[in-house]
Amino acid sequence: MDKRHTWSNSLTYILTAAGATIGFGATWRFPYLVGENGGGAYVLVFILAMLLIGIPMILVENVIGRRAHRNSVDAFSPHYQNKAFSKYWKIVGFMGLIGCFGIIAYYMVLGGWVITYIVNILSGNLNLSTPIDKEITQNFYTQNIEHNPLMVTLYTIVFILLNWVVLIRGIANGIEKAMKFLMPLLFLCLIGIVIRNVTLPGATEGIAFYLTPDFSKIDAKLFINVLGQVFFALSLGFGVMITLSSYINKQENLIKTAISTGIVNTIIALLAGFMIFPSLFSFGLEPNSGPKLVFEILPIVFSHMPFGALVAISFFVLLTLAAFTTSITLYEVLITAAEEKLHLNRKIAVSGVLILTFIAGNIPSILSYGAWSDITILLDKNIFDSFDFISGNIFFVLTALASSIFVGWVLGNDAKKELSNGSNAQEVINFWLYYVKFIMPIVIVIIFIYGIKDFFV
Repeated sequence: MDKRHTWSNSLTYILTAAGATIGFGATWRFPYLVGENGGGAYVLVFILAMLLIGIPMILVENVIGRRAHRNSVDAFSPHYQNKAFSKYWKIVGFMGLIGCFGIIAYYMVLGGWVITYIVNILSGNLNLSTPIDKEITQNFYTQNIEHNPLMVTLYTIVFILLNWVVLIRGIANGIEKAMKFLMPLLFLCLIGIVIRNVTLPGATEGIAFYLTPDFSKIDAKLFINVLGQVFFALSLGFGVMITLSSYINKQENLIKTAISTGIVNTIIALLAGFMIFPSLFSFGLEPNSGPKLVFEILPIVFSHMPFGALVAISFFVLLTLAAFTTSITLYEVLITAAEEKLHLNRKIAVSGVLILTFIAGNIPSILSYGAWSDITILLDKNIFDSFDFISGNIFFVLTALASSIFVGWVLGNDAKKELSNGSNAQEVINFWLYYVKFIMPIVIVIIFIYGIKDFFV
C-alpha cells in the first residue's frame, strides 16, 4: 500500500472533524428542532444523547477508518478473514457513498440559498434598514428561492466552485489550511452574533425558553428526534468520519479526538441557539417556525435591530462558513473513493465528483421548486425533500447500524487494539466495545423504525 498522508497534528484533525459536523445541522437544523420541541427539554436530551450515543459512534467510525487507512468502501475489509465473505461488507461502504451523494444533492443548494440572501441584502433587494413583516420575507423566499431557479443555480455554482478551489489542493494544502483559517473565523462570527443577540431588550425570555427544560415535553418521540439529530449533526453514516479518520496516524489517541469532536459540536450547536432564540423573543416572534425559521423569520428580527443589515450579513456569512466546512468533507468522501477505487488523479477525481453530483443531484433539487415541482418521489415529497429523507432516514441509519455490527462483531479485539494505540484506558475500551456490540445496534434500529414509520402509517 502506498504511504498515505496523515493530518499534521491532532488539533488539525479535530478542527476538520468539527468542521465536518458544524454545518447546517448545527446552525440551521438544530435551532428549528429546538423551537418545535419545547426548547430546554430538547437541549437537555440532545446533550445526553451526544454523550451516550454520539461520541461512542464517532469512535466506531474512527476505528474503521484509521485501521484501514483506506477510503470508506475499502475500510470495510476484514482482511484477515475469509476473502469471499469480506467483499460483502464493502456494500456498507457503498451505502455510505449513496447516502453522502444524497446529502450533497441538496446541501449545496442550501449553500446557494444562503449566498442568495447575502447578495440580495447587500444589494438592497431585501431591505432590512426598516422593519419588515412575515409577508415580505415569505414573498422574498417564494420569488427568489422557489421561483427563480436560474439565480439559485448561479449561486449554487459559486458555492461549489469555492469547494473546488480548496479540494483541488488536496488534504495538506487544501483542507488542512482551509480549516485552520475557517474554523476560528466561524467561531468568532458566532460569538459576535451571540453577544449582540443576548444583550437585546427582552432576550432573557428567549434564554429561559432555550435553557429551562419542561420535563413534560420529554417523551419517546422527542428522544428519537434527538437521536436522529445527533447522527445528522455528527455526519455519522455518510462515510465522512471514516474518510477523515483514515488520515489519522497510528499514534493519535482516538478516544480523546472523539470526545473533543463531540464536545466542540455540542458547544457550537448550543451557541447557535443563543444566536437565535433571544432575538426571536426580543421581538415577539414564535420559535416554532420549522425549517424556514432562518429564511423567513430571522430577517424580520434583523430588520428591527440597529445595523440590522450588517448583523444579517454576518449571520448568513456564518451559515456559509458552517456549510462550507461540512461540504468539503462530504465531497472528500466521494473524491477519496474515486481516487483509490478508480485510480484517478486528484484533479480528475475532484472535478468529476463535483460535476457529476451537480448534474445528477443539485440540478434536480433546484428544479424541484420550479419546473419539476409536481414530481414527487416518496410520501408526496419533492425531489429536494426526498434526497433529505432517503439519505437521512434510511441510508445513514443503516450504514451506522452495519458499522456498529462490523466493529462489535467482526473486528472485535482488533477494534480494541486500534483504540489502545495512544491510550491506556483499557476498562473504558472494554466497556465501549460491549456497548457498541449489544446496546448501539438496538438504539439504531429504534431510530430506523421511527424514521420510516410514515411508510406504514
